[in-house]
Amino acid sequence: MYQAAYRTQEYRDQEVMNASPLHLVVMAYDLAIRACEQQDFEKSVRTISVLRDALDFDYPEVSMGLFRLYQWCLDSIRGGDYASATAALKELRDAWRASERSLIKPAGVPATASTAAAQYSVVGRPG
Repeated sequence: MYQAAYRTQEYRDQEVMNASPLHLVVMAYDLAIRACEQQDFEKSVRTISVLRDALDFDYPEVSMGLFRLYQWCLDSIRGGDYASATAALKELRDAWRASERSLIKPAGVPATASTAAAQYSVVGRPG
């Protein structure tokens, strides 16, 4: 039992270490959505706060819009409205996932470095 749990954690660690910055954003949304679906207040607030705190305000139009959405989700959760927060997070996650897919060519070859760098600048700063 312990070995299976260890392997699962090891797999997750490898997935995070090998993920692109854009995929890390998608993974964070997955965590936030799962926490909201389970109505886990602490985990929901913590995960959405991580997304909010990672915004890159060098791009104010995008970052301020996302900041307001994250704040609205946090306010919804604090009011016990997990369903609305979940719905908003799912839409955002789908948009990021579509962005991630658009960076990968049909043959599975990643897009050019300049395209990936431009996309990363919208995703946000590391940390």
